[in-house]
Amino acid sequence: MTQLPATVALYHDDSYLRQFEAAVLAVEGRALALDRTAFYPGGGGQMADRGALTLGARRLEVAGLRKEGEIIWHALAEEAGEPPAVGQRVAGEIDWPFRYQMMRTHTALHLLCGLIFSHYGAQVTGGQMYPDRARMDFAMEGFSPALVAEIEASVNQAIREDHPIKVYRLPRDEAMTIPDLIRTKINLLPPDIHQIRIVEIVGVDLQADGGTHVHNTREVGGVRVLKTENKGKNNKRMEIAVVEATPDDANPNSEK
Repeated sequence: MTQLPATVALYHDDSYLRQFEAAVLAVEGRALALDRTAFYPGGGGQMADRGALTLGARRLEVAGLRKEGEIIWHALAEEAGEPPAVGQRVAGEIDWPFRYQMMRTHTALHLLCGLIFSHYGAQVTGGQMYPDRARMDFAMEGFSPALVAEIEASVNQAIREDHPIKVYRLPRDEAMTIPDLIRTKINLLPPDIHQIRIVEIVGVDLQADGGTHVHNTREVGGVRVLKTENKGKNNKRMEIAVVEATPDDANPNSEK
């Protein structure tokens, strides 16, 4: 097969883009490589987007996404019928409620890991998002009930403070001079990446990241800690969910 050009990842520059048009560059079975896409293929703990492509009057449900090198493949559901041919143009539309939930959740996890790192010096050892919750593992000895309440309160306070979120790129050499840019215990950045995408929650957190985020912390709404688990001597898990309002917002009679 002729080498394909890299898929233009529209979500990297505009996480709020819901619709787009693209050309089909290659077809492998039921999977399409497009010249550009707003579909996030998954990675870094964030789930892949959901949605559909359209070809004329036909709606082609996207059953899965994968990234191979710099190419993003869109697998079509069986009921979508015959895939489009190379050279045809399609329109895409992501499942916005699901994407926005992922954006809010992802930003909440950055707040969580940023505050835990700055307050307690603990690095991240793993994480995963789900449709209704997320988990993050930390190199910590334990979570007491008082500590959990303190962490939840500090995250919700940062949400209420409405910090803007900036996304930009830096040359790798310049980016790696930033202290604590990598919050995971193991550096997962591939060595062949020369431009590092930075997600900065102004005044709270700054780290390398390839996922989608909201524009400001207020959009997260609020965070509830659902539970904590012991995953090893120095590995503790915290499970959270984003909610529609922070505790003070939800209770108008609470003290500010």
